[in-house]
Amino acid sequence: MQNLLAPGHRACAGCSMPTVIRLVLDAAGTNTIVVSPTSCLEVTTTPFPESAWVVPWIHSLFENASAVASGVEVMMKRQCKDTNVLVIGGDGSTFDIGMGSNSGMFERGHKVAYICYDNEAYMNTGVQRSGSTPFCAHTTTTPAGELSLGNPRPKKDMPAIALAHGVPYVATASVAYPVDLRKKVERALQTQGPSYIQVNAPCITGWTFDAGTTIEIARLAVETGLWPLFEYVNGELTEVKKIRRIKLVDEYLKVQGRYKHLYKMPGGAEILRSIQDIADKNIAMYKLVD
Repeated sequence: MQNLLAPGHRACAGCSMPTVIRLVLDAAGTNTIVVSPTSCLEVTTTPFPESAWVVPWIHSLFENASAVASGVEVMMKRQCKDTNVLVIGGDGSTFDIGMGSNSGMFERGHKVAYICYDNEAYMNTGVQRSGSTPFCAHTTTTPAGELSLGNPRPKKDMPAIALAHGVPYVATASVAYPVDLRKKVERALQTQGPSYIQVNAPCITGWTFDAGTTIEIARLAVETGLWPLFEYVNGELTEVKKIRRIKLVDEYLKVQGRYKHLYKMPGGAEILRSIQDIADKNIAMYKLVD
């Protein structure tokens, strides 16, 4: 099978993002047009005059990828071409800067599959907090210190926002579960209307972990209940990946530098219990254990 994201990109060693993109493109195939906002993906795959993209790829502004993709979808429809139109962007453009554009695309009902590779901060510009940054994670704009235990706000629930727009296919996925991710992309592309998939994509630079443990970190997010894998079709929860053996969130947090302050500072133990509560609520809500 041809890699539709070619070798030679400049992503960090251990970065999960190129693997996510290759899995997405494997499922989408060559009959695909991708729109990407400014992101790690953009700067590492298209340093002028080079490109790692084998399919047509359009770079939009940080805030308008969904608007550009909407125009592409309309153009393809008017030309009677059944072409897959994808937005592939990070959490900064998805959760924050591009929210208005995303809302418009969802509301208008364009047949566009939006794939968010979620590395939980603005990694490209220096690990600043985004709306996706988890509670009490350290970033450069929410640093841990005498007056702070990290990001004070909860992670924004983008799948719920997509569902509130009536998006007919909404799912979460993980780089650690490639078969599941490919199947969900295929289902998204078969959807008559917009679709949204949020993919857990650990960042070695921003999360601070050993380069060879990327997939292990992503798997732990699922096994602790902090990243439930689910699908909604027409607003109904249709599928949830069960967890064979639930692990404590401590196993996930302690191997990441962005949480190391919680093991050293006063009040850290209480925050760890709060994060465990978040996982426990997910486990109960999605019935992750039989």
